[in-house]
Amino acid sequence: MKKLTLFFTAFLIFVSASFTNAQGLKVGDEAVSFNLKNVDGKMISLSDYKDKKGVIVVFTCNHCPYAKAYEDRLVGLQTKYKKDFPVVAINPNDAVEYPSDNYAAMVKRAKEKGFNFPYLHDESQEIAKAYGATKTPHVYLLQNVNGQFQVVYIGAIDDNYQDESKVKKTYLEDAVKSINKGETPNPSETKAIGCSVKWKN
Repeated sequence: MKKLTLFFTAFLIFVSASFTNAQGLKVGDEAVSFNLKNVDGKMISLSDYKDKKGVIVVFTCNHCPYAKAYEDRLVGLQTKYKKDFPVVAINPNDAVEYPSDNYAAMVKRAKEKGFNFPYLHDESQEIAKAYGATKTPHVYLLQNVNGQFQVVYIGAIDDNYQDESKVKKTYLEDAVKSINKGETPNPSETKAIGCSVKWKN
């Protein structure tokens, strides 16, 4: 009986650990590094931003109407904060089932919309899984703390994807401003609104 109890205890710990890992990063966690191909053909790593205060990582894509609604806003955020908190967009969608999200389509979209930030292809989907991204768009604001990037905000860009003029809560920008003031973002997490990430079968 004792052995059986120990077995089930170990099993529950294993399941719990697996479940926790499957949830991805939480606020306060050290960010997972990446090395992904940009639309200009160059490889971009998180370590490339070690001289910045932080990085705005956004999981997004080409075809989702939510993602499209935020493209101009991301361009604006990059223009405003690129010196301290540059934007890095990552497309994690399965390009086989959704060819409108393949690399060639990403290159085309970036040119059409005048993206002024890197747009990276997470072909293996490993980075999206490691972060715990479930939506497009899904934001992870990272702060550089003594050379290590730490997650300080997760969730939505703002509270109105349909009409920028009607936005009342600029969650992401407020979080950036808080960090610049030496404060903790509040809220530090919101619900990401968008299309589901298209996972490979």
